[in-house]
Amino acid sequence: MQGSQQPVRLWNHRWRAPQWRALPVCVLLAVWHPAAAVAQTLTPDMLSPTQGGFAPRDQSLLRRTAQADDDSLRRDARAPSRIGAIPTYGIPPASGASDSGFDSLNRVRKKPKLYPGAPKPKFVGPGNPSPSTPRARVAAQVSPSVAGTFPGQPPRRRLRPDDDPFANVGFHTGVFLTKAAVELWGGYSTNPGRISQPKGSGFYTIAPELLIASDWERHSLIADLRGSFTGYATTFPPGIVGPSPVPTNINAPAFNGRINGRIDVTRDTRINTELRMRVFTDNPGSPNIQMGLAKYPLATAIGGTAGIEHDFNRLQVSVAGLADRTTYQQSMLTDGSSTTNDDRNYNQFGGLTRVSYDLMPGLKPFGEVGADTRLHDVKFDRAGYQRDSNGGYVKAGSSFEFSRLLTGEAAVGYSLRTYQDPRLSDMKGLLTSASLIWTASGLTTVRFDATSSIGETTLPGVSGVISRDYALQVDHAFRRWLIGTAKVGTGTSDYDGTRFDRRYFVEGDLVYKLSRTFQIKAQVRHDWLDSSVGANSAATVVMLGIRVQR
Repeated sequence: MQGSQQPVRLWNHRWRAPQWRALPVCVLLAVWHPAAAVAQTLTPDMLSPTQGGFAPRDQSLLRRTAQADDDSLRRDARAPSRIGAIPTYGIPPASGASDSGFDSLNRVRKKPKLYPGAPKPKFVGPGNPSPSTPRARVAAQVSPSVAGTFPGQPPRRRLRPDDDPFANVGFHTGVFLTKAAVELWGGYSTNPGRISQPKGSGFYTIAPELLIASDWERHSLIADLRGSFTGYATTFPPGIVGPSPVPTNINAPAFNGRINGRIDVTRDTRINTELRMRVFTDNPGSPNIQMGLAKYPLATAIGGTAGIEHDFNRLQVSVAGLADRTTYQQSMLTDGSSTTNDDRNYNQFGGLTRVSYDLMPGLKPFGEVGADTRLHDVKFDRAGYQRDSNGGYVKAGSSFEFSRLLTGEAAVGYSLRTYQDPRLSDMKGLLTSASLIWTASGLTTVRFDATSSIGETTLPGVSGVISRDYALQVDHAFRRWLIGTAKVGTGTSDYDGTRFDRRYFVEGDLVYKLSRTFQIKAQVRHDWLDSSVGANSAATVVMLGIRVQR
């Protein structure tokens, strides 16, 4: 074959027995000796002798690379034996890439050369005899593909750290996220009736909670329902008069629920709605409590708000209207009779407008104006006064969000309320409102709250009551599962100059989180009441409870 100038053909269009019988032999030669198979199709003038055999004489049709030049220097190298090796199926990633630069998985083909004396990089992954990082310790316990250390596999994205590993995660019901909880308390109060001569009593409290939030791409619906019932073991004999009359049964149910909805009309326009309901009783020590009550009459306030909000670039304008109705049960007296409270029932209608401007990231000043009217079911109350009134307020402030260190808003304003009865003077004064949260550190949070309002009263000749309350709260995490809280506060109630009450309280709480489901809570609180009419009182409350949430 080497002396012939024509290539040897193993196949002929004519079927000849000798050539057909010689075909398997040629195939075996081509398989076991690739160079022989190449030589069957190459003529001697196309080959040039080399140290290891023959090579094509003309290589102009082959693209020369740096790898080809390196291979010419290693022609004597023999391929590694495949006997006993595990076969590789498929095409490995970047198997056809050069040994320099990067491959299709963006890996460096050649390892960087270290300078003399430079420390070698530590191996992180399975097989490391002395792992020094948490990731290496985890990777040493799982397979390389799961740990993300398999060659060619992209690194796994690390999970975001959980800010509160004991928080209530809730459960999904369709497209809604539901969180439920209930708290059971037991405790002792040295003066639950807030009378001058203290009389203590044990008590218990049951407080269920339910939070339902939608998980929609657009629009929003959130329902927050919270209730409680406090029952006391001691009853008071009729006729006790301290700072205020005391009912014989001072059990106090309460409920506060809100349903907020948002409809995203466009990207910049939203319709905001709210339905609210509140069930409450008069606070112990309030001058609005009647004489000879067997128990506190329940009051119910039901209302709603609807408005529209639009963004004009950085300027945000919102307009809303509101309607509320407050009703009281009949008062049950100790002699078995009852009296009506229709003169305390009233409807309130109003509206408000708010304009805010996104001045800079984290600072959004705003201005708000509101007006309302209150119409009572009975034109004259039990003392012969007309309680219908008109009121309004104006306030200005700003919301804050500085790197999540300071969030919330604070505002100051002025309020005025005029009454239909000329014998009742106008109620006016400076009002403040604030809800600020300062994250002092990763373990400590400081919160400041301030509220002001003008409320109704039944005192003869008194127009209303202006209430202002301020509270400072500090939360500190001794451990992720042990949270301590210290809270102090003060407040005032001005009954149109005829009575002025000052309130103070100090409170300490401790929460021990057993898991995401169970928590143990403890609380100690002390209250003082200092009144200008001598209606002073003090009380200490000690409570211990458990919280179950899901």
